[in-house]
Amino acid sequence: MTDRATTGDGIRLGLRANLGQFTLLVAVNALVGGMLGQERVVLPLLADQVFQLAASATALTYILAFGATKAATNFFAGTLSDRYGRKPVLIGGWLLAVPVPAMLAWGPTWGWIIAANILLGASQGLTWSTTVIMKIDLAGPERRGLAMGLNEAAGYGAVAVTAMATGAIAAHAGLRPEPFLLGAAYAALGLGLSVFAVRETRGHARAEAALHPARSDADTELTTAQVARRTSFSDKALSAASQAGLVNNLNDALAWGIFPLLFAAHGMSVAQVGALAALYPAVWGTGQLVTGWWSDRVGRKHLITAGMLVQAAAIALVALGTTFAVWAAAQVLLGLGTALVYPTLLAVIGDVAHPAWRARAVGVYRLWRDGGFAVGALLAGSIAGAYGLTAAIWTVAALTAASGLLVAFRMYETHPRH
Repeated sequence: MTDRATTGDGIRLGLRANLGQFTLLVAVNALVGGMLGQERVVLPLLADQVFQLAASATALTYILAFGATKAATNFFAGTLSDRYGRKPVLIGGWLLAVPVPAMLAWGPTWGWIIAANILLGASQGLTWSTTVIMKIDLAGPERRGLAMGLNEAAGYGAVAVTAMATGAIAAHAGLRPEPFLLGAAYAALGLGLSVFAVRETRGHARAEAALHPARSDADTELTTAQVARRTSFSDKALSAASQAGLVNNLNDALAWGIFPLLFAAHGMSVAQVGALAALYPAVWGTGQLVTGWWSDRVGRKHLITAGMLVQAAAIALVALGTTFAVWAAAQVLLGLGTALVYPTLLAVIGDVAHPAWRARAVGVYRLWRDGGFAVGALLAGSIAGAYGLTAAIWTVAALTAASGLLVAFRMYETHPRH
């Protein structure tokens, strides 16, 4: 099947054939990423300076709440989008996001911050999962890596831009409420576009399924439990991708919750912390414009293995560093490693999962991947509280290297050309 396949119903698959809607969904996902970016610099500093929470598991409860909720919601997003369609799930996710900026800006206790992150996690699980599924629906099999690269580049590019912007606002106007007004604008625009401009794409998945017949009914008629078992454990590529995704977002929890505290403890200003916090997702986001396309050319497995090992080296460099220049280099390296991994893991899921159960497989994978936020918050927070920030960073570096080696030994190549 080519990238420009046309079905008997007249539905056309491929990026070029669906450029308008695909571009709109890229813009919507940028707004989704911006909702996350509003927290990256300000919330760790709020925990420390406003709510007097030292670096510990308690201080990272907002990441735990976010990750656990997002992970669970990812699972249901795939199932709900298969049952009711993609667009209603997307709109529901944006509705959950609307009160979040106000809760962050004016919440009087730490409980309000946790509650806001529960809502944000649920919103991100629905919106980000659905935009991923919709882009996979539209793109067809030949350009799936490029499609995921564009999706993730938009999302994490917006994380970086918003982190930089909120850091600059906080440096001049304080930690609250001004930085979160940007998130309020993102929520309003994202909801409006999703209601009035985004079109349903479930028909594209059904059309691809008709052009991509399964080898047997057993390949298509899977229960949700069977999809979860195959994605989590029994299929070597899907399960290797799931564990790598979990470890990757465990890293992100470390970068989100621990790195800003380390930088501030070494005398970095709020503006410098903001610049460092933005540098990693900026390189991650822009790098995916290349790495998603590259995985369509050279395959998935080796890029994922290399990316996990590069991330491990970058995290180790953060532990060793004490200056802005060294940490900036480490953030660039961490962004490059993550860019190699992030869209490629999603492409693996799209390669292996049949269109009939692909949305549920994406949901299961994202359940594992975003569960990494919760695991990272518990692990890094507990180790940081007991043994210090540097010990937490070294532990995560070792886990990341082990994850890359597991991909090297367990995953098979999944791209159709390879």
